[in-house]
Amino acid sequence: MSYTFVYWQQVYGLIPPKELKGLDKNCEYSSMDEAKRMEEGFTTPYNDNRKGELKQEIEKTNGDGDSIEHDRDTRSSTQEGETVEQIVEQEQPSVKQKTKRVATLDAFRGLTIVLMVLVDDAGGAYPRIDHSPWNGCTLADFVMPFFLFIVGVAIALALKRIPKIKDAVKKIILRTLKLLFWGILLQGGYSHAPDDLSYGVDMRFIRWCGILQRIALVYCVVALIETYTTKLRPSTLKPGHISILSAYRWQWFGGFVAFVIYMATTFSLYVPDWSFVDYNSHEPKRYTVQCGMRGHLGPACNAVGYVDRQVWGVNHLYSQPVWTRLKACTVSSPAEGPLRQNAPSWCRAPFEPEGLLSSISAILSGTIGIHYGHVLIHFKGHWERLKQWLSLGFVLLTLGITLHFTHAIPMNKQLYSFSYVCFTAGAAGIVFSAFYLLIDVWGFRTPFLLLEWIGMNAMLVFVMAAQGIFAAFVNGWYYKDPDNSLVNWIQNHVFINVWHSERLGTLLYVIFAEITFWGVVAGILHKLGIYWKL
Repeated sequence: MSYTFVYWQQVYGLIPPKELKGLDKNCEYSSMDEAKRMEEGFTTPYNDNRKGELKQEIEKTNGDGDSIEHDRDTRSSTQEGETVEQIVEQEQPSVKQKTKRVATLDAFRGLTIVLMVLVDDAGGAYPRIDHSPWNGCTLADFVMPFFLFIVGVAIALALKRIPKIKDAVKKIILRTLKLLFWGILLQGGYSHAPDDLSYGVDMRFIRWCGILQRIALVYCVVALIETYTTKLRPSTLKPGHISILSAYRWQWFGGFVAFVIYMATTFSLYVPDWSFVDYNSHEPKRYTVQCGMRGHLGPACNAVGYVDRQVWGVNHLYSQPVWTRLKACTVSSPAEGPLRQNAPSWCRAPFEPEGLLSSISAILSGTIGIHYGHVLIHFKGHWERLKQWLSLGFVLLTLGITLHFTHAIPMNKQLYSFSYVCFTAGAAGIVFSAFYLLIDVWGFRTPFLLLEWIGMNAMLVFVMAAQGIFAAFVNGWYYKDPDNSLVNWIQNHVFINVWHSERLGTLLYVIFAEITFWGVVAGILHKLGIYWKL
């Protein structure tokens, strides 16, 4: 009796499983071997010549939403019109299939963390990679939109199956609160890491906004829309090139509302004169900035800053804005330096780069990211996914460049302008597609392992490296003088003095003593199964 004949009789219930015990010798695989193969994620009943026809990878999303299911494009059908895979699923409902983590998500997340560490710690030595003082887009300006893009992708995967909406909402709110807590703790002024060994913040000047706070807002809005529209979510797409856009129209509607709010406020809100007190000088001094206009996109009188001053208060904004590196403010531009004697008064003013109105615009970055996640879910073929991703990526990139160079809407990270959203989201989509092609399609995973490990423990590396908590801890153990610490000794004697260049030494220190070091640490923790997740 052939194995194929026995298999189909078992599938249709003609032979009970116990009757198969005596058939092992005549079958190519025993029922026990087949059960083992089924448990490993293979559902191929045929011989070696036809194994590839019926193989199906059915994978469930893990807690991070970094796994996805891949279906074969070609399927054999039964006479009743059901696929073999569907029959096997009905007959084997309790068999768990292995999940395959999408390595591209971790690698992309790791790349974003690496860029943050690089530009934060080496940007002083190389101002060209630091944040643009105002209009324009540098390497540092890709960090925030890349974060929000990958948050959107992960949301789509994590929430593609929602058993109970109430439970999902509770988890979303809890994670949002955790992000807000860590954001205020790390960037609110309480932590003075890594150089200043003191800690504590005067509540009159606490900073309420920051990187994690912006991520929390975007995550909360995008995830809640995804959750409450779960019943409207299609299982299969209708024919058509834009079917995926119409299928998730509520997600795009949420992004459109954010766009309208931002654009209407930015160009129609009247910005009056305003004043502030400069506490960075030897004696606090009050300055007044003359405005009285609408739709201004310069540093002094834009609506983004006005909204933050009204909502948070001028003393609760970031006290060292990047616009101090503008030529109008310092002769050292684009590097940091002393202010000109005749510098405009706003050069000394605080400004919040992660403010409220600009964070509303940032919701668009998360919306575009969740679209890429939806493509990953619904399109099973690699080339179908890449076609969808790259087409949208190049459209957004072209739109952002066009708006910027026609001076319609300049790219501006501080304002999180629409052209900046399009350009950076398009770049994120193209880089994500390239990573997917290299890692998940072509299998070049080894060269990206460092990024992947960092991405798996992104919160740990963000806190310890990007926010300097570990360096501050090491600096706390010094000899005679706080500057005589292990971190400073390594930076000076192992890197700067060896290469006889402060710029090159600083760059090499960041690459090896921070990025590579924490990549190895994250890899060790991955092998031990230890992760820091919110």
